[in-house]
Amino acid sequence: MLQPGDTIGILGGGQLGRMMALAASKIGLKTHIYCPDPNSPAFDVTAFHTCADYEDEAALEAFAKSVKRVTYEFENIPAPTVEFLKSRLPVLPGDNVLRTSQDRLIEKTFFNDIGIPTAGYHDVASQQDLEAGVKALGLPALLKTRRFGYDGKGQVFLKSEEDVRTALDIIGNQPAILEAFVPFEREISVIAARNEQGQIVSYDIAENVHQNQILHTTTVPAAISDSIAAEARAIGEKVADKLNYVGVLAVELFLLPEGHDQRLVANEMAPRVHNSGHWTESACLVSQFEQHIRAVAGWPLGTTKRHSNCVMTNLIGDDIHAQQSHLSEPSTAFHSYGKSETRDGRKMGHINVISPIDAA
Repeated sequence: MLQPGDTIGILGGGQLGRMMALAASKIGLKTHIYCPDPNSPAFDVTAFHTCADYEDEAALEAFAKSVKRVTYEFENIPAPTVEFLKSRLPVLPGDNVLRTSQDRLIEKTFFNDIGIPTAGYHDVASQQDLEAGVKALGLPALLKTRRFGYDGKGQVFLKSEEDVRTALDIIGNQPAILEAFVPFEREISVIAARNEQGQIVSYDIAENVHQNQILHTTTVPAAISDSIAAEARAIGEKVADKLNYVGVLAVELFLLPEGHDQRLVANEMAPRVHNSGHWTESACLVSQFEQHIRAVAGWPLGTTKRHSNCVMTNLIGDDIHAQQSHLSEPSTAFHSYGKSETRDGRKMGHINVISPIDAA
């Protein structure tokens, strides 16, 4: 268990690392951000930072000596980096979590093995595999790289035989997984947390809307029944328990329309704080970021009770320039990620618009 004033190392210097560092400082812990990008926005808000490659063993050695525990803001950390660090101090969540979440095929298999349904899927290593998968699953379908995809990158929506012929070339002929198309009614997500003592908590279920394959809004509460909400929370908590997880995780779920035997199917998990949990900053006493830091520190988890309804909206690209307008709205919390360069499709910040719970 860490003591006030101890330092947690964070791999990754983007907005999630930045928000974790801010949350840690609030509860009396320091952070050391490690990231190869000299323009990392998390560097601005941390006590210590290292700008070095993830394979730089001398830098990693110095980093390890400066912190008590290590966590991360993204799941695609090079395996040798994790191996190097975990031989010296705890890396949380553990590398078993990374092995599961870094590969979509392993992840889908894990879900099914613990009794959580998913869309049908097929391993694709060749054009022949792809054609066999299409024959088994039908069209439309989604072809995704097994590793390193996010925000719609590394995936192709297949609607026709022509799409099937060109899809592998589009994703660079990488190892892939074909997923059956799910005619979902809503996409929802559960944010759960577990500490090393085995305490597990989860937040209210959020409903997500994407634009151009990037999360646009998250609304809490989701427009779902109490029974579906309870089932979703149980899924998130089961994943955390089965992985012996330490920290915050997100599980994205599809809600199928009435009439389907199984209403909820798992899409994917993220072993970290998540974009669809940003609403917790404004609508809960303990945000997902503080919850993650508490778990990594070995401290008791906080309340997940929601005191307000909330709609979180991502500010993408030039959306960030409406800052003054957002600041003038009395029920709106504005959060800039401090990124130096604005680009199309880049997450630059978010706003949380809260309202009383009894107004729903």
